[in-house]
Amino acid sequence: MGIPRAFRKNLMYSMVAARGGPMRARIINLILGGPLNANQITGALGVDYKTVKHHLEVLLKNHWATSSQDKYGAKFSSTFTGEEKEVFDEIWSQIGKKL
Repeated sequence: MGIPRAFRKNLMYSMVAARGGPMRARIINLILGGPLNANQITGALGVDYKTVKHHLEVLLKNHWATSSQDKYGAKFSSTFTGEEKEVFDEIWSQIGKKL
């Protein structure tokens, strides 16, 4: 069946063209390695906590991430399936080295 073309297009736009897209791509790349809380992501990326929280909210809204709870300290994970992860990996290979 494969990944719908709309998923690829939406992901590409959200990670490359949209304002803040590269930061969201960096966050997804991190949480694909395993669940992390916002403080861990902040430390790994060296950015402001509020920036990370904003981008996590966008990822949650798009159903590209999930949260273990709604409280402080919640861990965030990627929701990408194997094929969706492959699409992300293709995009990341294009933009990741530029970041």
